[in-house]
Amino acid sequence: VYLEGYLFDPAPARAAFEAAAAAAHAAGRKVAITLSDSFVVHRWRAELLAFIEASADIVLANEAELAALFETEDFDAAAAHLGRIVDIAAVTRGAAGSVVFGNGGAERVEVAACPVDKVVDTTGAGDQYAAGFLLGLARGLPLEDAGKLGSLAAAEVIAHWGPRPMTSLEALAKEAGLRL
Repeated sequence: VYLEGYLFDPAPARAAFEAAAAAAHAAGRKVAITLSDSFVVHRWRAELLAFIEASADIVLANEAELAALFETEDFDAAAAHLGRIVDIAAVTRGAAGSVVFGNGGAERVEVAACPVDKVVDTTGAGDQYAAGFLLGLARGLPLEDAGKLGSLAAAEVIAHWGPRPMTSLEALAKEAGLRL
């Protein structure tokens, strides 16, 4: 189950998150959440953190969201904390790539950003990273390869206007020598 942090604001949505997570876990499935926006995290920090600790298996965030969640600008401390409280975490860092944690923080992988000729529009970059990363996890790929798929998908979408990819991830992965 993939939960979008933007939807965390209304009380009925928070209850739906809990119900969806309970149903997923009862069915033996994983629960992933993206923090979506640092403003959402600032508004609901305590509730989001409680949800993550109790119900999330996978967390996706960017640096600003991570800083807001743990109320610190110390990236390494915040990332390590997130890595310890969930099974898998991926934190995007823009041009600096991403950092992926697995096994409760025991595994840390740094993934380079895929180069682009020109950044045109960053709309949808986080969503595309999540799509590539989660696809990699669903296919049983190692964390590093899942992170590379995320970076590849994000790079494709920032190179043109609009949040939707114009080239399939399958084609991009094949060209980059990554397996799906």
